[in-house]
Amino acid sequence: MITFFIAGLLVHVVFFISIFDIYFTSPLVHGMKPQHLPLPPPAKRLVLFVADGLRADSLFKPEINGTVRAQYLRYLPHERGAWGISHTRVPTESRPGHVALIAGFYEDVSAVAKGWKENPVEFDSVFNESRHAWCWGSPDILPMFAKGASGSHVHTYTYPATMEDFASTDASKLDTWVFHEVKGFFNSAKENQTLLSILHEEQTVFFLHLLGIDTNGHAHRPMSKEYLDNIGLVDDGVAEMVSVFEEFYGNDGKTAYVFTSDHGMTDWGSHGASHLSETLTPLVVWGAGITKRLSDLSVCSVSICLESTQADIAPLISTLIGVPIPLNSVGVLPLQYLDNSQHFKAESMHANAIQILEQFKVKMKQKEETTLSFLFTPFLTDSKQAEFVRHARELIQIGRFDEAIDGCQALIGLALEGLAYYHTYDRFFLACSVLLGFTGWTAYVILIILKTHAGLRKPPTSRNLPVSLVAIQLLLLGDAGAPLTISSLLFCLIPTIWSVISKAFACAVSVLGSRWCAGALTVFLSLCYLWSSHRCLHGRDRHLFVGQVTPRAVIFLPPPHPTPLAHVVDATLLVHTEALPHRNAIAQTPPRCNSLNAMCPQVLQVALCTYVLASTHSSLQQKRGLPLFNQLVSWATLASSFVLPLLSSTRLFHRLLSILMALVGVYLLLSTGYEALFPLALSWLMFGWINMEQETMSTQGMSNRTELSSFDFTETIDLTRIRQLRLDDIRRSYFFVFFIIIAFFGTGNIASINSFDPASVYCFLTVFNPFIMGGLLMWKVLIPFVIVMCAFESIQVSTRLSSRSLFLIVLVISDLMALHFFCLVKDYGSWLDIGTSISHYVIVMSMTIFLMLLSIMTHILTSRRIVIGRKMKMHFT
Repeated sequence: MITFFIAGLLVHVVFFISIFDIYFTSPLVHGMKPQHLPLPPPAKRLVLFVADGLRADSLFKPEINGTVRAQYLRYLPHERGAWGISHTRVPTESRPGHVALIAGFYEDVSAVAKGWKENPVEFDSVFNESRHAWCWGSPDILPMFAKGASGSHVHTYTYPATMEDFASTDASKLDTWVFHEVKGFFNSAKENQTLLSILHEEQTVFFLHLLGIDTNGHAHRPMSKEYLDNIGLVDDGVAEMVSVFEEFYGNDGKTAYVFTSDHGMTDWGSHGASHLSETLTPLVVWGAGITKRLSDLSVCSVSICLESTQADIAPLISTLIGVPIPLNSVGVLPLQYLDNSQHFKAESMHANAIQILEQFKVKMKQKEETTLSFLFTPFLTDSKQAEFVRHARELIQIGRFDEAIDGCQALIGLALEGLAYYHTYDRFFLACSVLLGFTGWTAYVILIILKTHAGLRKPPTSRNLPVSLVAIQLLLLGDAGAPLTISSLLFCLIPTIWSVISKAFACAVSVLGSRWCAGALTVFLSLCYLWSSHRCLHGRDRHLFVGQVTPRAVIFLPPPHPTPLAHVVDATLLVHTEALPHRNAIAQTPPRCNSLNAMCPQVLQVALCTYVLASTHSSLQQKRGLPLFNQLVSWATLASSFVLPLLSSTRLFHRLLSILMALVGVYLLLSTGYEALFPLALSWLMFGWINMEQETMSTQGMSNRTELSSFDFTETIDLTRIRQLRLDDIRRSYFFVFFIIIAFFGTGNIASINSFDPASVYCFLTVFNPFIMGGLLMWKVLIPFVIVMCAFESIQVSTRLSSRSLFLIVLVISDLMALHFFCLVKDYGSWLDIGTSISHYVIVMSMTIFLMLLSIMTHILTSRRIVIGRKMKMHFT
């Protein structure tokens, strides 16, 4: 059995990775030729200002009293430039936003896990194509554009990471530091002849990364005085920097300026999702080569401004200073911002079209080399490509520039469609291969359950493996360039699938005459209820529907007394689904136990955590920083939560209460609002579930004891009392999966990982550290799972059931859900739809994988005990 669980863990890891190999593959290709513009550029240098976390409406919209918080940037376009809106993409985070701005493509999603502070993939950028680039700002952003750049012409100046403190009394000092350093740099350059000559060379970029607005937004919210005042400080700083540049270069009129943001921010101070407040960012351009567009800025409306995507800014910067557009850029040059001749615009669009077409050619060649010639279907033939390019060049030569621009834009559209075509060329075949493997594995687990617990006769086995099927499948996988994970998975599972098919008839005959068939059908119908409610309802109505309908659907399984059971579970779930959305505290108390005195230290610890939480947020609001005492208590509570439960009795309720108290304290410190009540409501639900299952066992005559407090977690060591699976165990497994879903989608839980909000970890640290903050948020997400797993362990003890047998049913239910969500994964539509479809599959697969690992942790928490002063006692089943 151990071998089976190890194999199952490996198979599910491969299934989990397969979604990334199919949908999250890198879109980047290499080997293209840079495209140079044959005409002189309008600017010699460009200054890029990026106000991290600045919303478009916060900059353009006037105050309630009619005053303007950004006088310079709002009225500048009236005289010297243009303004507009830049549309970002999900995830609205700093690194993907800066990659889109400076490299012109939306960051390779397969590189997200390769590091925050380094260049995760090899890509070209405007900084790399420039002759010299000087950058000032955050140590989290600048190094990734300097690392991997050809030569040593990208110079970065960063402040210490400790300055990025969300509890700082004045986070705008990050922007003040940048402005001060830039002024000092140019003052020193006047006395350094070598640096002075370099600064006067063409194709130079200056990058000022301004992080203060983002830090103040996280700490005080975007509507706060600190956030709005920081916008005014940045506006004054930009005006001062423009004066510094113009004075240094003698007002030669050859400097272009771009002011924008990498992402916006929600009203509650987070970002990472697809809300308009996060995806709409300001774009103000002025200076050399920029059109003078008179606009009414008294009204902030997308309909009256210039619109572009974030990736379009990279081609704009490249065109203004005359450097090749980054090789991997998919941005389209926004001509509406340029003030130049039609000839210049046509040549620029032609270079943009050839640059994207080069990527298309490389992508097509790579796919053609890895595909059998009779199976390869080209999107656009070589002759058609040459015809488009030749026609555009002829139109430019005869002076029909407007037609040439239209032709180049059409070619760009075709090239982008072709890139998407070849990027998803083998996706359908690979998805079908994974689907085949998934179905085979699930069928194999079902056969094991039926053969072991349903009394089926072992059908005759065939020694003839489908060698030809394996050979054909591997040939097609190799032809499609399938990843190693999918190829290895199919190589192992095809014989298994053949074995399952060969035994299916004999098993079907045995199953049709047994109660297991009715049980399996009931589970299938119950899952349909759950899936339909998830897809058709939204928000609070969806939770209410699941809470009311799902228990009644499961009641079709034949327990001893279905009607009382339905009312008990339904009422318990309604308490959970109704109480939390209305922010009502749960007034009930858990069952009494005889050792409440042993819980007093943990009760006092929870009270101390409540004080620390209130004290910390009060101190931060008064801008006094994080008190050292509060920080020490928070980390001590986190560390002790893994030890204190092991000091309590292994009696069922004693140990469960100890675990609950330890976890509630940590969850409280990681909470920002009423979601702190979620573990309490979930725990009460779990206690009700445990009591319900014990009463069911008592009515069946399987237990003479009625007090749950008499059960001991170490009783599972008595293997002689372990029973086989029964039909009721399907209900228990289904409830377990259902409660796991509640634990994940509980109030405040899913929001903790969907967007970046550091407020949850302020009791532990306020200095920006993505790895520690991410680890704390992940533990907050896992705490409800631990509570459910401990309840599941309790039910296994009280019902005298083998955990291995019951987990097989859980595995089948989870795999059926994962199979369903795998079929719903898509890469088209809105970013919200795409992210939701993928996240559902990832959630279910992650749940299956880490539940296998989490079961080990919960087993230790429930059955192991440390006795101080004596030798450690260890109880394992």
